[in-house]
Amino acid sequence: MFILNYRYAVPGAIALISSAYYSYQLTMPSISKIRQTNAAALSAKQYIPTAVFVGGTSGIGEGMAEAFAKHTQGNAHIILVGRNRAAAESIISRFPKPTSPDAKHEFVQCDVALMRNIRNASAEIRSKLPKLNYLAMSPGFMTTSGRNETEEGIDRKLAVHYYSRWMFTKELISLLEKAQEQGEDARVFTVLAAGAGGPIDVNDLGLKKTYSLKNAALQAPTYNDLMTEEFAARHPTITFAHAIPGAVRTNLFSAAEVSTFTKKAMGLSMTMFGFLLTSIEDCGEYMLNGYEGKSLEFTTYYLEYYRIQVIQVMRIIHYR
Repeated sequence: MFILNYRYAVPGAIALISSAYYSYQLTMPSISKIRQTNAAALSAKQYIPTAVFVGGTSGIGEGMAEAFAKHTQGNAHIILVGRNRAAAESIISRFPKPTSPDAKHEFVQCDVALMRNIRNASAEIRSKLPKLNYLAMSPGFMTTSGRNETEEGIDRKLAVHYYSRWMFTKELISLLEKAQEQGEDARVFTVLAAGAGGPIDVNDLGLKKTYSLKNAALQAPTYNDLMTEEFAARHPTITFAHAIPGAVRTNLFSAAEVSTFTKKAMGLSMTMFGFLLTSIEDCGEYMLNGYEGKSLEFTTYYLEYYRIQVIQVMRIIHYR
């Protein structure tokens, strides 16, 4: 098993990074154009926008929150949701200082692996906001361990990657409806792996019987696709979108729950090839652009390398 993992880990990493580089170069508008578009769209708002970033204390969520704060000149009510208060305070300290008395930058602590935590965090958010314009969700983590049930009986990986998103959307939909009723934007954006999932087993949706790392990795994106589509059908006046960001230079690998050898191998790959990946700052801009519903065209590229098929995309699927 060690030989097999070693044999394919390095070629797989090279294939992924190479695919990322070429597909980004071939399909992505320039980052300067994206920033200009975002700045124009957000600075034109005639109201103080409200935004909640679940997973906003690191990675892509951090990049989106910082881009949003920058393009609104800090004049927004922004709530970061996550576990790490110190990280949130550091990020908020970098936001532009608002000039509007209605603008606020806050943190709501929540371990999204537990649904009761999400209910409590959502209640706190509802007490702080009269309406919600933007709900962005990007929590995630990497693990190679087997099924790890939370005390609520849900596999932790599925809880973070799917159930948390469903619960936050359900709990905060009333605030989004209030924004829409006022003629303002009302958008829900989940970042995971749009269109990159696999078939689901309707007889084992919780993966209690057929759990594997592969099944968990492939079913969560499909669940998010179906969730996003269904919420859009039930709330036709609100925009829902699901995105796959492609290869991004986050702390996902360094924080991964994997063996020491695997972590060192991933760290070496990041040291050697990390410059080819998109930074969280640039990814935040691209995701924010998709959040705003701009008609960017992204193409899926398939790369066959060492008999490993890598699907590298930055795809945003809008359902409304």
